[in-house]
Amino acid sequence: MSARELPSWRSALFVPAHVEKFVSKAHTRGADAIILDLEDSVPLAEKASARDGVAAAAATVAAHGLDVLVRINRPWRLAVRDLEASVCAQVHTLAIPKVASGDHIAFIAETLDEIEVEKGLPVGHTRLLPFIEGLDGLANIRDIASASPRNLGLFLGAEDFSAEVGMVPAHQGLFAPSQQVVFAARRAGILPLGFVGSIADYSDLELFRERIREARALGFVGALGIHPSQIGIMNEEFVPSAEEIAHAEGLLAVYEQALAEGRGAAAYKGKMIDAPVVARAREVLRKAAARG
Repeated sequence: MSARELPSWRSALFVPAHVEKFVSKAHTRGADAIILDLEDSVPLAEKASARDGVAAAAATVAAHGLDVLVRINRPWRLAVRDLEASVCAQVHTLAIPKVASGDHIAFIAETLDEIEVEKGLPVGHTRLLPFIEGLDGLANIRDIASASPRNLGLFLGAEDFSAEVGMVPAHQGLFAPSQQVVFAARRAGILPLGFVGSIADYSDLELFRERIREARALGFVGALGIHPSQIGIMNEEFVPSAEEIAHAEGLLAVYEQALAEGRGAAAYKGKMIDAPVVARAREVLRKAAARG
């Protein structure tokens, strides 16, 4: 994988790394990627055993052709141990919680350089997904997004962020921070992942579908989930529909015909075609092609 090549993840599912029955079934849930969790879903007393088993768990999931992420812990003593245990050929990306600054990511990246050499992996093998989960992280989001070529995306941890701000993780309060995630990720050329709302609220799947549709309209390309019921919705909504594909193909055909005739402008279905409209149509077809 080149330094800037990005995956095409519509969905990624959190799975507690220490629960074997969940790990063994993770590949059946339909997600594009699995996040083996060493952080929130693992009690403190189980941290060491989860860490010791994470490489085997990654191998189990990766054997089914899925990308494997590992979410490490934030306290540095735990984080360094997690890094040393998690870096292996089967782990695609490390999810880094509570990132506060670009220096935070730079330290992680420098540590990975050493670990990858020690383990005989190409330097740069392990990618990073920073989680913005506090006010410092939001204030430094542009520096975080561009802090390392290992970065492949950004994600807003709505629950932790809301707790630090002192608000409930509701749509109104999370809208502006979510937009900043999209803007910073796009500026850095990495993936904006997420949606406007709480990741923990999966009981109302109709509302969840509305949130995912909104997320795609806002520029997000995929999201993370904590329950298998969320995965199918993300997989369906983060790809162009047949109608969108047909519209994009028709629009581009009219545009190309106009160019061939020496015309700089054209209309399609009652609307003028200009450069941004053409770019969006091409992006629709690129996303459709990426999903086969």
